[in-house]
Amino acid sequence: MSATASLHSRLTNSLPDDAAATLVGRLWQPGIGPTVVLAADGALHDASSVAATVSQLLNLADPAGALRSALGAGKLPRVASLDAVLANGDEGERNSSQPWLLAPCDLQTIKASGVTFVSSLLERVIEEQARGDASRADAIRRELSGILGDNLQDIVPGSAEAARVKEVLIARGAWSQYLEVGIGPDAEIFTKGPVLSAVGTGADIGIHPASSWNNPEPEIVLAINARGEVVGATLGNDVNLRDFEGRSALLLGKAKDNNASCAIGPFIRLFDAHFSIDDVRQCDLSLTVSGPEGFELRGASSMSKISRDPLDIAGQLMGRIHQYPDGAMMFLGTMFAPSQDRHGPGQGFTHVVGDVVTVSTPTLGCLVNRVKHSDQAAPWTFGVTALMLNLAGRKLLG
Repeated sequence: MSATASLHSRLTNSLPDDAAATLVGRLWQPGIGPTVVLAADGALHDASSVAATVSQLLNLADPAGALRSALGAGKLPRVASLDAVLANGDEGERNSSQPWLLAPCDLQTIKASGVTFVSSLLERVIEEQARGDASRADAIRRELSGILGDNLQDIVPGSAEAARVKEVLIARGAWSQYLEVGIGPDAEIFTKGPVLSAVGTGADIGIHPASSWNNPEPEIVLAINARGEVVGATLGNDVNLRDFEGRSALLLGKAKDNNASCAIGPFIRLFDAHFSIDDVRQCDLSLTVSGPEGFELRGASSMSKISRDPLDIAGQLMGRIHQYPDGAMMFLGTMFAPSQDRHGPGQGFTHVVGDVVTVSTPTLGCLVNRVKHSDQAAPWTFGVTALMLNLAGRKLLG
């Protein structure tokens, strides 16, 4: 299957397998602007009468109930066919005269937690010791596996056992800043990208043109309101530059935050009687990368193997120490760090322009994107000022 055919087939199968899901997103309507929408019955329905922004919607006492009630009362007009919207851009060029899906968040800060799975923890230690050189990674991986094995798998971060393991690893010269946040008391939480910078499903995702070792990171993303309550979840791709971060942890911002380097979608599935945080804890994510040269990479990431509970991570993000009045989107980390050789023995995996990346799980659907260099992806031009002016012009504020 070609990368283009792969993009088309996956976009047209983007929804969760549960027809009862309450799915909220954002639709760009040419000549109008961004619109909060509810996906229902094969269509997208304008939810502006309930909330002007997704941030405002998630701060309601019962966002799922409010949307369902408004839909039943005929207050959410149909604005587009879901299939038609998903098909816009599946051949590689988006028709700017037709609507398309944006990332389903708007004013929320975009945060991420790293090193929350043992397998990705070890890969971060490898990056650090390889100093960003992919050719050294395989040998370091074998050496560290011999020292650490699976001994970290069942350790509770911050526990007394974790402290004892830290002492042993320091004595053996194997300690790392990544192990500190992987099994220590404090989670790694960083800003993935600015407000409104994420791209949605079907959009191009960006890798820095100077990077030669990079990868997708398939993740669950929590939707958190201003009160610190987790009210839904979606899928994310935390595109990462392994060479930049491996050279220095102080380059994390450059490794993580580039034009189009954050993808979220297709919709936020709101918590209701059919979906809760317990379902999030049991999600099994699948990742597929289909290259233009016929390369195929498949992987998986199971939330059941996360070392920190999702609510613990959300609690470390927000509370008395730090507030986010517009809410937050919280990437929970990934256990998947691809090491499959692509360009030669010992070279591991890296993206090439034209890759089609699919992150999926049955309860949340599919997030599908095509890889470009960040300087070739569509520039980000619609920021907070533009959003406020647009909503004011449509008389949706106040």
